[in-house]
Amino acid sequence: MEQDFIVPQWARTVVWYQIFPERFNNGDQTNDPVLSSIRGSWPHDSKSEWQIHPWTSDWYELQPYEQRNGKDIWFNIQRRRYGGDLQGIIDKLDYLKNLGIGAIYLNPVFEATSSHKYDGATYHHIEPHFGPDPEADKKMIQSEIPDDPSTWVWTNADKLFLKLIEEVHRRGMKVIIDGVFNHMGLNSWAFRDVVENQQNSKYKDWFTIKSWKSEGKFDYEGWFGVRELPELREDENGIVEGPRKYIFNITKRWMDPNGDGNPSDGIDGWRLDVAFCVEHKFWKDWRKLVKSINPEAYLTAEIIDSPEKNISYLQGDEFDAVMNYNFLFSTAEYFIDDKTKISASEFMEQLEHLRKIYPQEVSFVMQNLFGSHDTQRVLSHIVNRDKYKIRNWGETFEKWKASNPDYDISKPGKYEKDIFKLMLIFQMTYVGAPYIYYGDEVGMWGANDPCCRKPMLWSEYEAESLTPNQEKKMDSDKVEPDLEIFNHYKKLISIRNSNSVLQTGDFETIFIDNEKDVIVFRRFDEENEIIIALNRSSNPTTITLELEPELELELKPELSKTSHYTDLLNNLHILSEGRRISFKVEPFWGCILLKNYYK
Repeated sequence: MEQDFIVPQWARTVVWYQIFPERFNNGDQTNDPVLSSIRGSWPHDSKSEWQIHPWTSDWYELQPYEQRNGKDIWFNIQRRRYGGDLQGIIDKLDYLKNLGIGAIYLNPVFEATSSHKYDGATYHHIEPHFGPDPEADKKMIQSEIPDDPSTWVWTNADKLFLKLIEEVHRRGMKVIIDGVFNHMGLNSWAFRDVVENQQNSKYKDWFTIKSWKSEGKFDYEGWFGVRELPELREDENGIVEGPRKYIFNITKRWMDPNGDGNPSDGIDGWRLDVAFCVEHKFWKDWRKLVKSINPEAYLTAEIIDSPEKNISYLQGDEFDAVMNYNFLFSTAEYFIDDKTKISASEFMEQLEHLRKIYPQEVSFVMQNLFGSHDTQRVLSHIVNRDKYKIRNWGETFEKWKASNPDYDISKPGKYEKDIFKLMLIFQMTYVGAPYIYYGDEVGMWGANDPCCRKPMLWSEYEAESLTPNQEKKMDSDKVEPDLEIFNHYKKLISIRNSNSVLQTGDFETIFIDNEKDVIVFRRFDEENEIIIALNRSSNPTTITLELEPELELELKPELSKTSHYTDLLNNLHILSEGRRISFKVEPFWGCILLKNYYK
């Protein structure tokens, strides 16, 4: 491990918020996509009737323009565009600041034809339809030599993205973006040139070409066989010289836009897509570049694998953290599963293993998530508890989708919300950076991709009254922001942001009762202590703790040993009796006890 491995300190203190730009907020309807702008993306129908999809419509209802093409819901959902854009994000920054968010992660914002934009046409330009003048931007881009940075222009969308960065920083927040460096899209300038010029293309070595037209058929390697995502070629050093140089140049562009050595006007880091598909040597070299531009830049990776596999990326010479899917796996098995759940002690043992296997610095900046754009929504996960183990990712991934007739797409009820709120108490008090997938804070639900990517819920929408088969449900599901969940989020985030011990303090398990399904742990540092108690059962319970001397903080000389606890979650005061405290915890609920000292 690198001896001077120090993670960005700000990354210890933030609550993350993930935004899928096309579905977050349409702030500028004049820049909405047009039919020609989806050409080249799955399902490759840019001829049938098309329009911007109504933001507040019933998710599973085929609109008249969709019905006329005769295709099913799954074909049509992939053609939908809702018009989310950069202005829409800027317009909601105060909403995020008010919620208590400290850092934003944006799914891909670079030019691409899909809704998800993992099929990049370029890495050096923001999607024109995310900016104020798409047609002008497309004309400007045509004047460039794409692999020559000296010819690159700043489009209107690029400039608006720089304004977004400025507005994020003005509010004391950070922003990172998706780096999709394993593959590009069918519309990428390099791949188009290869398709047109074959062996004579100057970019022929950028991709893994299996055969040329002259050999009977043009064929190439797509990411996991996906034809829309031609993979960039790799050798023993990772991504080969041509695309490697391009990636290094765009890294400089977005981290230090003015090129003046001051990175304050650039992004604050990167989330690296399918990082496990790229050789370690590339990431080691790339990290050196990133940290030379901004030593406080945060690098996190999508690696959905065991902790033992993750650790090789987290030695201080590649990434600062990973999206903590192992946190999701364990929390799902304890909180979400019911008949097949693990015990409280098994849960805490799994978490201890995660904390111990990673460098301590890393544990504090791991992105602790309950879901993302690649999973079912957490509330729908709870609705479908015990069915499909999310830890068995490759085996069950397709089963979390609404195309599976056994997957329950109905609106979550009280039980699901109770479990979710308990999970949030844990997430906001545990070691690592809490991570919110857009809309979870207002109770959005949905199956795996594409249904986890519904348009953000800002007001009351049309009820979900149809099944994917276009049959009427027995009861329609009302669709509106859940203020109870929102206020719970806001309170918990405020508690975390107001108590640094929950962000950077040490962790210790105090008490576990498998029979009562109770867990008690504490976060502490030299000056503060908070005790967290969680009741996973359907019965109220009274917890009595005998606080051993070593569990007490070393008091400052001017303070006496008379103390009491403030329950920050429930607005209660609990007096200690010597070394003993006793308190009640309601079903599927918790307590967050801040220790106070009196002179």
